[in-house]
Amino acid sequence: MSEVELYPGRVSPLGLGTIPHADILKYTGLELLQRIVDGKYPAPPISFQLNFTLTEVSEGRAVFRGMPSERHLNPLGSVHGGWAATLLDSALACAVQTLLEKGEAYTTAEFKVNLTRPITPKTGEVVCEGRVVHKGRTLAVSEATLKDAGGKLLAFGTETCSIFPAANLAAR
Repeated sequence: MSEVELYPGRVSPLGLGTIPHADILKYTGLELLQRIVDGKYPAPPISFQLNFTLTEVSEGRAVFRGMPSERHLNPLGSVHGGWAATLLDSALACAVQTLLEKGEAYTTAEFKVNLTRPITPKTGEVVCEGRVVHKGRTLAVSEATLKDAGGKLLAFGTETCSIFPAANLAAR
């Protein structure tokens, strides 16, 4: 594994990859995500493809930073809404993951995104912060905002995640 630049100024020291299944059973969701932030796990491949990375986690909260580029443009010259939606989904879902116990996993069941301003490569680095609104035994709900460096709201969203035993992941 070798260092990979996710975007200028942001690197993953262990390259790209996923969390070993055995570790999902061994650590809490917050511990797993903190290990990504600390560079003890590689960055997920999608981080490289879409120029974003997880930068902060705490109980019920996850923060991502991203850099829109020409690779993300739609035919009209603005960043495709799917880029913002993916960044929001990541923050929304990882906020939920921070509250999972050892042996628990999750998946996005539903999410809604509102795009409030156009994003272009000139927007520069953006910050996406997700927070859990409610966590039950089998469902969790979160909300997130996507803002530019000056704090202007670019998009926001909400999400519902299903929570299930991580052992079910092994069947995939």
